Amino acid sequence: MGQVKVKRRFPGFKDLSGLLRFRKPVLNGRKRRLSRALTIYDLRDIAKRRTPQGPFDYTDGGADSESSLNRARKAYEAIEFQPRILQDVSKLDLSVKMLGKVAAMPIGIAPTGFTRMMQTEGEYAGATAARDAGIPYTLSTMGTRSIEDVFRVAPDGRNWFQLYMWKDRDRSMNLVDRAAKAGCDTLVLTVDVPVAGARLRDVRNGMTIPPSLTSKTILNALPRPAWWMNFLTTDSLQFASLDSWNGTVAELLDSMFDPTVTFDDLKWIRKQWKGNLVVKGIQNIDDAKLAQKAGANAIILSNHGGRQLDRAPIPFHLVPEARKALGKNFEIHVDTGIMHGADVVATIAAGANFTWIGRAYLYGLMAGGKEGVDRSLEILRTQMTRTMKLLGATSLNELKPSHVSFLQR
Repeated sequence: MGQVKVKRRFPGFKDLSGLLRFRKPVLNGRKRRLSRALTIYDLRDIAKRRTPQGPFDYTDGGADSESSLNRARKAYEAIEFQPRILQDVSKLDLSVKMLGKVAAMPIGIAPTGFTRMMQTEGEYAGATAARDAGIPYTLSTMGTRSIEDVFRVAPDGRNWFQLYMWKDRDRSMNLVDRAAKAGCDTLVLTVDVPVAGARLRDVRNGMTIPPSLTSKTILNALPRPAWWMNFLTTDSLQFASLDSWNGTVAELLDSMFDPTVTFDDLKWIRKQWKGNLVVKGIQNIDDAKLAQKAGANAIILSNHGGRQLDRAPIPFHLVPEARKALGKNFEIHVDTGIMHGADVVATIAAGANFTWIGRAYLYGLMAGGKEGVDRSLEILRTQMTRTMKLLGATSLNELKPSHVSFLQR
């Protein structure tokens, strides 16, 4: 067979100009780096470059060997979707009715402590980004802005408050009263903290509040001047729950958490609090049923982001059994390990009503303040939309257990 001869020519300017496309330069550095982030892990990479090791590791790390966190992530990676083809997916609705109100998508911002140490916009960025996205925001007992200030910056948002029961019950309920007066209609009681988990990264980094200026932290800060400039030129940390603290994170947590809290305390809080009550930190089905019986309006299956008990149960894996035990009308929420919109879709398909993110939004915060949080939510929304369309589903109600298979348990 003869060789095919292709006639060749030299390309002219017109030929080349039709092939070349130049991006319009983005002069704003923050917008430029955020626009290049296509995944939550991209935001994590940016966050690590821009944040000192102590605050970054506080966000990124887990307890002991970090098995609980790693297993939660692997659980989402070890699933298989079962798509349906030839479905009309031209119109998609991500909204969900959750505890009596509609959220624009099935994701909320979970309570995270010491948020202004990650980036100076802190709780303000989380609350306003959640408001703009049409989703709930939860202020932590360990937040670094007062309840009143955070709720004031986003008065038209769906603002929740998370409570750790302190040894001082009166002080705990004073926080609840303040939250109610500020406009909070949902209280999230976190129940998996009789003591602080062994967060070894924090111990090794000597993580303190406020961050300590040691030779190690100064050397680590040199390539991250923007973080220190923001930290040093803005007002000092003001906690949602206490006036001040000068010690390590672990010392603060152990001084506050009450190891005597029982289901009787949960029933007592139910009597005191007239709004929605959500119990966060459920890790087995028997406790889920007891929380429901005690009057909770919803539970959050959670192992505290892998930050408390190492080798804890994987919340995602508990969803099918919890749904069977609690009935079809009781709300089941999930956190821990959610880093992609497909994780959210899989959780809803398995039987949950709603999901919560912590690290995923904090990476965005560290990468670019409020705009970074906006970007993290935009990434997750885009991923959810694409995943659902590829599954052949146009609303959350259409997601069924048959859409997802657990390949490993």
